Amino acid sequence: MSESLYITSASPRAGKAVAALGVLELLARRVDRIGLFRPLIDGDGTRDALVELLVDRYDLDVDLATACPMTYADAARHLESGHQDAVVTAAVEAFTSLRQKYDFVLVLGTDYTGPAASTELDLNATLAANLGTPVLSVVSAWDSEPDDVPAAVAQARHVLADHGCTLVGTLVNRADPVRRDEIEALLVASAPDEPVWVLPDLPVLSALTVDEVATALDGTVLAGEPADLQREVDRFVAGSAHVPNVLPLLDTGVLLVAAGDRADLAVAMAAFASSPDLPTPAGLVVTLGLIPDPLTQQLLRASRLPVVAVELDTYAALHEIEGLRGEIRAGSRRKIAAALGEFSAHVDTERLASRIRFSTSETVTPLMFAVDVLERARADRKRIVLPEGTDERILRAAEELLHGRVVDLVLLGDPGVIAAKAAAIGVDISAAEIIDPARSPLLPSLAARYAELRAHKGVTLGRAHDRVIDPSYFGTLLVETGRVDGMVSGATHTTAETIRPALEVIKTVPGVSLVSSTFLMCLPDRVLAFADCAVNVDPSAEQLADIASSTADTAAAFGIVPRVAMVSYSTGESGSGIDVEKVRLATSLLVERRPDLPVAGPIQYDAAVDPAVGASKMPGNDVAGHATVLVFPDLNTGNATYKAVQRSAEAVAVGPVLQGLRRPVNDLSRGCTVPDIVNTVAITAIQAQSVAPASRG
Repeated sequence: MSESLYITSASPRAGKAVAALGVLELLARRVDRIGLFRPLIDGDGTRDALVELLVDRYDLDVDLATACPMTYADAARHLESGHQDAVVTAAVEAFTSLRQKYDFVLVLGTDYTGPAASTELDLNATLAANLGTPVLSVVSAWDSEPDDVPAAVAQARHVLADHGCTLVGTLVNRADPVRRDEIEALLVASAPDEPVWVLPDLPVLSALTVDEVATALDGTVLAGEPADLQREVDRFVAGSAHVPNVLPLLDTGVLLVAAGDRADLAVAMAAFASSPDLPTPAGLVVTLGLIPDPLTQQLLRASRLPVVAVELDTYAALHEIEGLRGEIRAGSRRKIAAALGEFSAHVDTERLASRIRFSTSETVTPLMFAVDVLERARADRKRIVLPEGTDERILRAAEELLHGRVVDLVLLGDPGVIAAKAAAIGVDISAAEIIDPARSPLLPSLAARYAELRAHKGVTLGRAHDRVIDPSYFGTLLVETGRVDGMVSGATHTTAETIRPALEVIKTVPGVSLVSSTFLMCLPDRVLAFADCAVNVDPSAEQLADIASSTADTAAAFGIVPRVAMVSYSTGESGSGIDVEKVRLATSLLVERRPDLPVAGPIQYDAAVDPAVGASKMPGNDVAGHATVLVFPDLNTGNATYKAVQRSAEAVAVGPVLQGLRRPVNDLSRGCTVPDIVNTVAITAIQAQSVAPASRG
């Protein structure tokens, strides 16, 4: 029988989605098969925004018909006739059947949109008690005086206790950020033994986006990429006047609503959105089912302005938009990151986890690994420099990392250009420090440091100055002098442009002869480390031993117990030849240098990862069949193998992670995506956590 938790709110719009995201983030690090259950949903039962958000974010295997068995309309018929027991019975039967499939089931309480909102906490308490599920209570502090919050929390506790519910804790959400600490102190004083956590209100979470407008109005997106549709709508105006009278209204965040035949306004909006010197409107809604002409549409697409066409007339569209409220929806990366960042910052997740009953899985899935990487980076936040500050992917990833409180960031580039680019694509990077290498007051000291480090190569102060203006060198020197903890580059630079400055300035760890790389291979049921698949073409036996030692340390840093397989075409003493002899010698050197590591080699790939084959080919060896670190004899073998496993086993390959440097620098692919950048920055931060701080030069 699976374990479970019921999340219920004590009032409408308390922020149950934030609680659900935070709890699932906690669970996803520890539990393999997670299910969702929602006793009641709105509408006709064919979709539910909160379930869709969680399924999309955590890749959950959930069937809506099974997870959400009853609509409010179904429940209303029973409640109006006085048969609440029928609602409870139906929920218990569906839940009992569902929980057989999962290790843990998260139950999502009602949304206070049904016919009996005033008694929904009683209904949720009754359901939780009958499902035998402990409860996390969510109480809104929005628009409340601090003195009123303890009473609201106590009232919710009283209702839950009266129904026999077990309370694991209370999440007070949407508190006035200025008075959050005051509210928390009052809550602790009123009930010092009760676990309660207070989250400040974040405007970004309730901000309306263009995507939400398009969905609510059943609109057709004419222009704008998915990321552009996440722009926030600060206010909306009607395009009912001539262009000179409308232009002054087009401020940043404004959504213009106008008839589809107003090509003059559409062209003006495109011009506004294309200019770095003008505000960036949120988007354009064209009404009456009228579509701008093809040339105007081309101008709008070139401007990156989100454009949505709706069948409603302008007045009706404005009326509909006025009644909308922003939500955290599937695909809202900015809002999700912000919600998780606040949850992590203000909730004692270890205490919460200790109060939720669940069995930790020994399986490590790709989702578990990815969530764990972000949470470990948050736990000891580091400062990372991104030299490619004007790249759109870097800016979108920076916003997500900052909102999620994963790291602190330094972006390199002209501040004006970066700010204009960020505004044009609708991202908020205000929390990042932006440094222009060519104008930074740090330039003289960093140039002097570079000249000192490269004096043996004849580098003068003048040459050093010219070299350090380059963002890759400037960023690397920020790492070397301890001003930042690590660097991630490569979205627009080559691997050589990333690694060369690191080799010149940061250099390798004492005792390690070379920089190498690891791919963290997230298979469906485990995570393996593959090396070297990206840097060294044909390492010697001594270098191969260094690569294996570095990879074992990298694996351990990411929670992978290192069991090292030195891969070859032969296992044990069964083969000979120059290539297998190199692996045999490397194995001997590794065993001599690192007696702490369990090692097998030479060993074939199947004998390294398949327990049955390992027991047959290398009986009695603890690594055979159970290897977690696989070291390949050359780049040709390593690169081909990681790509074959990635494609054939549907594995997620994270990396390459550079290793062997004294301080972490990592390389991106020039085809990297925003999630790739987010993951690589988090990995760099974790690497930095195990490095002793450098003194600032």
